Amino acid sequence: MLLPNGEIKISQMNAADLKHLVQRGEGTFLEFKKTVPSPEKIAREIAAFANTSGGTILIGVDDYKNITGISAYFEEEFLLMEAAQKCCVPSIQLDIELVHSGSQDVMVVRVPEAEKKPVYIKNKKKRLVFIRHQDESVLASDEQAEVMKHQYSDSGVTFEYGKNEQMLFRYLNEYGEITVSRFARLVNVTTFRASKILVNLVSAGVLKLFRRSETDVYAFAENPK
Repeated sequence: MLLPNGEIKISQMNAADLKHLVQRGEGTFLEFKKTVPSPEKIAREIAAFANTSGGTILIGVDDYKNITGISAYFEEEFLLMEAAQKCCVPSIQLDIELVHSGSQDVMVVRVPEAEKKPVYIKNKKKRLVFIRHQDESVLASDEQAEVMKHQYSDSGVTFEYGKNEQMLFRYLNEYGEITVSRFARLVNVTTFRASKILVNLVSAGVLKLFRRSETDVYAFAENPK
């Protein structure tokens, strides 16, 4: 990122710090890129970090932890800013620094956690939501995106404790967890309606939502008394 005087921002991180960071490997908070791909592709990584807990992208490091460096800072920065400001909704403010490592230069791109989630990626058919899962940026399910919308909404979350919820709680007391399709069959409603009920309960803090084998699974947020 350019400073007000037009100079490139140099990181306080030194070469040893960079090597130590690289040796940690990719994970929930760290991603390596040899170069910046298209704005549309790098935007997925940026949005995923913003939708999770923030993170750092190192440009000039390959998947095998080799520091390869960058050859064109301004071109890489332009692609990053296009991704963060034009592909992400709302736009993301990146902090970009340069680290010297011997004869190589590496860009350190820090992505803050979004104050209001989800951050969407523009797409031809519909806006997409990406989240960070271990060392990957993955497409969030519709339910995960809805939970984020509810949690960061200005309006409160309410739910009705009716027959469907009673049957759900009895099922969870016995089996511990449930999916949208299983709940829909249990109470004989559409998967859309089942999803809405479960999302509301997650947003209210009654249930928790997690992924297993690319399937959304719901369980009590804490053991009921």
